[in-house]
Formats: sequence, C-alpha cells, structure tokens
Amino acid sequence: MKSFCARELWLVLSLLLLAANAHAQTGAVAGAQVWQVTRFDITATLPAANANERALAARATLTARNVSAGEGRTFTVRLNPTVEIKSVAVGDAPATFTPREDARTKTQMVQVTLPTPAPPNASVTITLEYRLPLAGQNSGLAAITPEGTQFLPLSFWYPTPNSPYATWGADYAPVRLTVNAASGETVIASGAASGATFEQKLAAQPFFVTGTWEMFEGTGDARGVSAYMFAGAGADERRQAESLVALAAAARTYYASLLGATPDTPLRLVAVRRGAGFDMGGTLLLDAAAFRRTKVDTTTALAVSEAVAHLWIGGATPVRGAGSGVVREGLVRYLAASFLEKQFGREAADAERLRQRLAYTAIARRDAPLALTTPFDSTYLTSVANKGAMVWRLAERAVGRDAFISVLRAQMQTGEVSLAAMRATLNERGGAGLKALLDTQLDQPTETDLQIGLPQQRGPEWVSALRNTGAQSVTVTVAATTDTGQQLTADVTLAPQDFGEAHFKTTAKLVRVEIDPDKLYPQVDYANDVAPRGPWPDGGLDEATRAFGGGDYARAETVARTMLQTAPLMQEARILLARALLEQNKLADAEREFRVALDDKLPLPATLAWGAYGLGEIASRKGETAQALQRYTEAVRAEGGYAPTLAARTARLKAESGPSASAPAEPVKQFFTQLDQAIRSGRKTEIEALVAPGELLDFTKGFIKIQPELWQTRVLRTEPVGGERLAVDVNITAKAEGRDKTITAVYILTRAGGGLRLAEIPIFEER
Repeated sequence: MKSFCARELWLVLSLLLLAANAHAQTGAVAGAQVWQVTRFDITATLPAANANERALAARATLTARNVSAGEGRTFTVRLNPTVEIKSVAVGDAPATFTPREDARTKTQMVQVTLPTPAPPNASVTITLEYRLPLAGQNSGLAAITPEGTQFLPLSFWYPTPNSPYATWGADYAPVRLTVNAASGETVIASGAASGATFEQKLAAQPFFVTGTWEMFEGTGDARGVSAYMFAGAGADERRQAESLVALAAAARTYYASLLGATPDTPLRLVAVRRGAGFDMGGTLLLDAAAFRRTKVDTTTALAVSEAVAHLWIGGATPVRGAGSGVVREGLVRYLAASFLEKQFGREAADAERLRQRLAYTAIARRDAPLALTTPFDSTYLTSVANKGAMVWRLAERAVGRDAFISVLRAQMQTGEVSLAAMRATLNERGGAGLKALLDTQLDQPTETDLQIGLPQQRGPEWVSALRNTGAQSVTVTVAATTDTGQQLTADVTLAPQDFGEAHFKTTAKLVRVEIDPDKLYPQVDYANDVAPRGPWPDGGLDEATRAFGGGDYARAETVARTMLQTAPLMQEARILLARALLEQNKLADAEREFRVALDDKLPLPATLAWGAYGLGEIASRKGETAQALQRYTEAVRAEGGYAPTLAARTARLKAESGPSASAPAEPVKQFFTQLDQAIRSGRKTEIEALVAPGELLDFTKGFIKIQPELWQTRVLRTEPVGGERLAVDVNITAKAEGRDKTITAVYILTRAGGGLRLAEIPIFEER
C-alpha cells in the first residue's frame, strides 16, 4: 500500500484532471518562455447567498515582462475552457483578442495583440474582464456551494501565460486579490489581509476559499500563525488546532535557523472538505478531520512542514527554470523530513523516508530522468517529490550538511533558485565524484539495484557478495548482525554494473546483513538489500492483506511479524498484525500492538482509525460498552479511510443501547421522506431540489435512469460534523430492476436555502 502526503495526493489528482501541455506561449521564440508575470491584481465577485447561478465574475490585471531575446508582439493567456471573455485591454486601451481552444490541455487560449511590440525586458499590463460559470460537478479545484466557494490555480480560474506543464513551470508572482463574497462568508487566501483584500508580496499563485470558520490564533513564538476550524468546533478540536499552530511555528523557527530571516507573511491552516494538501504563500488547506483526530498525524505534519518550507523555497525566493519540480517539491520534502527528525526524532523521519521509498519504487522502473520529467509523465509528482528528496539527501551526505545548507542559502541570496544553479555550485564544492552522482541521478532513469548475498565464513572473517546493477559507482555501508545481537559495519565502493564483497572480521556467526541500511540511493528494488531475504514491506503487505481478507489470520500474523523485522517502523504492518491477533481472539497481544501503533509520535490517519477501532472491539468484548463507544467515535472522527470508518460506524451502531443515539429531529425525518418520494418518482427536478448545487451529479442521474420500485430509508443515527453539516447513518431497503437490496450508507446533509440538502455520500454499501 502506497502512502502519499496530502499535498502529493492533491497534486496528483489535480494533474490527472488536466491534459498534457502544448507550448505555453505563442511568441518570438517557439517553445521558449516569452512572458514572465511580475504581478497579479484580481478582483473576483461571487454570487449572492442562495443565488441560483453558480458563476464567478472577475477582473484580472497582469503585469508581465518580456524575458525572451526577441520582441513580443502578442500576449497569450490560458483560462478555464468555460470562461466567457467580456473585454481585454493593454494598458488603458481596448485590445483585440482571439480566443481558441487548446485541445491538448483542454484550456482556452486567448491571444491578445499588442498595439506596439515589446522589446526584451519591457513590461506590459493586460486586463481581462470575464465570467466563469460552473455547470458541472464541484471539485477540489473549483466549487461554488451553499457552504462556501473554492478556486485553486489548476482550475485556470485566472489568466496566466505559462501553464504548469511548461518546461519552466507556471507563473508565480506577488498577488493582490479582492474577493466579494456572499454575506456572512469569510474569505481566506494568502498574504496580509485587509477585509476581503489580500496582499501577498511573495511569489505565489492566486487562489481563495470562502466559508464559515472559527479561528484559533497563536501567541508568543506562534504569533502570526492561525488555524481555521469549521464553525461549531468543540474543545478537542480547539486543542488540536493549538497543537497544529505550535507545529507550524516550530517549523518556521527551524527553517529560519537554516535559511535566514522569516518571510513576512501570515501562516494559515484552514479546514476544508476538498482540496486538502494544497498550499500557497503560507496558507495550507487541511482535511477537516485533521482537527478532529486525537493527535497530530504524519500526513498533516508533513503537509505543515512543507507548506512552511515553501515560504522560503518558492515564496521569498522564486524557483525558476527547467526541472523546477525537483527543487520546489523534492528539496522541500528533503527539508521537511529534516524538520520532522528534529521535532519528533529519528524514527519519525526514517518512517517518512520509508514511505518515500515505497511510493517511489512503485514507479521507478517506468520513471523518466528526474531533471527531464514533466507533468506530461504520470510518474511526475511521485518522482520529483520522493526521488528528488533522496537525491538532495545524497548530495548533503557528499558535501556535508553545513556545506549543503550554505550552498542553498547562497543560491537564495541571488533572488531565485534553479536546479541548474544548485547543481553547478554543488559540483564545485563536491568535485568530480558529486558531479558524476548528480549527473546520473538527475539525467538518467533509475537503474540502480544494490544486492547482497548470504554471509559465508572464510576463516577468521565473514564475507557477503555484493552487486551494483546501476550505471554509477556507489560507496555504501554494509551492516551485519551477529547471533548475539552485535552490530558490525563495513564501507564498500562498488563500480558501475559490477560485483564486490563486504568483509567482517569476526568469528561470531552472522545472522543478517544489509547493504545501504540508511537507504541513501534510489533503487528499482529494495527487497534484495537484506539477507536472509524477507518480504519487502510493499509486497509483504499485499500478501498479508490477502491472507487477512481470505480469513487466514494466522498467516497474516506471520507475514506481518516478518515485515516488522525488516521494517519495524512500518505502521501498516503493525496495524495488520494487531487486527490479525484480534480476529484470533488474542486480545492481550492485539491490545499491546494497537497501543504501540497509537503511541507512535506521528501515526498515519489510518493508524489512528484502526487503532481506535481495535481498542473499541477489545473493550466491547470485555463488556466495557462506554469505553467501546468512545473508541469507535475516535475512529470515525479520524477519517482514516473507507474501511476503518465503515467498520467503526457499524460497530458503534451495534454497541449503542438503542436503535439510535438520539431520535432524528423532525426536519431530518421530513427530508428523508421527501428524498425517498423523489427517488421513487425518478423526476429530475424533485431529486435535484434536495441535493446541494453542483454535488452528487452521478447519484442524481442514476435515479433518473433507473427508477426504483421501492426505496425506503430508515434513519439510525445523526451527529453534527462541523459547520452546517449533519452526518446521518441510514439503512435503506430498496428494489430496482426486480432485485431486492439492503443498503448501509452515511449521508452528509447541509443547511441551505432554509432547508436541508444532500451534500455528500461518503459510505454506500449495497448487499
């Protein structure tokens, strides 16, 4: 099972929504950058509350400089394909423009004719007035809902000459953004706020969210850091907000000690229901569940760490040039892991690096060279973030940490950071050896596979055969363990595509050997790094999961224990071990493993969910119903995945003393009576009237296409889940196309237009 941080998951999903890129700009030099935005100034106006239309109106002024070697005669921007252009001006004068669709990117390209050619280094100002209607499904990129609005850069809601698919990347520049939102809604963007206007002096991209939040503001060392929870937050959520604010403040202090003065911009941690993981200019969107969990989880901690690092790398110092992702994502992930190590200890950082390897090895054999990969490639984000972090760690080991950080600080003092400049300076510091390493790691696909054989005794020493399948020489440590637990090491240099040996001068029996125990080198296969060979965590987890799913809990236990011998920090293996023990009714052993997992300094969200569920099951079997209910609720609030959430909700309903923790309120009962009638009728207007605008389009279409003969909903439980939302556990008895069905579901209702609307269906199990 691969584990992604929130930011990476958001970026991967976002990039999948867009097609591959054509040239980012029409200009004097085909295929080269012509314009670089130096300032965005945008006013966005949203529909009034309860308005029928879902559309944004905007006026955007771009100031851009000609960075090419020739004259700029036209200025081409990209926009969302549904944008309706009202007018375009160059300076104060109306301009002619030609819109056309870019079939490859599925964006609209608007070519503006400049009244006079712009010579190199000259600046122009372009103003567009336009309207962006949202006719389809709301998404994390663009949404207008009764609960709030959200527009992120990859929706192309604002005009920009350079797309994220260009070799040199998207436009980042200072931003002035004003958002005229519906009455009662709070606007959040990045930069200093004055009412609904945000002035961001760092290099950034325009974005905003609106909604209703409660704010927790840091004090003392955490001054300038704020957390925004959905309205109605309880004491537990406020305590968690305080912990997250303290974490962001600690990260800010850490990076200031490494990289210099703290950029002057507020830090905001904002609860959202979609688009979690996105960060820009000090504002980070977090899954609302991050505030409801019992402790800070590793996904959230990494997202906070990276968001704060981006204030320096990409914010105060723009990242420019080819291969920018290796710097913007890879270098930042390397720095974030170093912060996690300082804040939470070596094990937390090693666990994060293990997840990096697991994510990267899944795509290593089809990965493009790191410096050349672009969002054209499906492997892009997994590669630049995870392999990129590993390569920067290799470079740090080659020149020393202090020297590496001094190189980075020197690059930042030039006003921008680029992969090419970082490489050149590191090559000077590290000499031919580091140059060869970086050339191979950045310019060639990953080929390295470091292999080790079983140790053999030769007189007064033990020897293990080694192999390097890669195209570069490697210098690695080989670690050995004796039968008494003694640790021995040997340093070995292996030539490209060559064999070697590790020698250990001991007569004690060696029971385990491992090449590159710190896992510095990116590889296509880590499973043969250890002898005797055990299951590599990824494959082992698949095997254990299959055994568990097939009811062979003893086998699942055995494989999970073996995985933990190889990767003791792998939380997924420990949780699976605990679950296998629970299914075998080994309650004491299961409880111990669940508690070890929950005591991890940085647990995964899934660890928090399964751990709480497991302890709830143990309490239930002991007859401790109140304790069981508390644990099941913790598991539900953790939102650690579909499976643990479904299991916890089902167990909670069973454990509660009655059919419901509280009888459903009359408006809820009335809503489901209306919804059942509308579904049975199959009438589009009746169903849509009960669903929040822009949500659950497939759900609505399904009942219009197939009209059920029977659809009867029974409300089992309701609970508030932040803002104007209610989570409702239901049981549905249905009959469609002659088939009887029983459905267990969770519906999320929101208040809109004076009544309830269906906003989300996170669980839907049909039997």
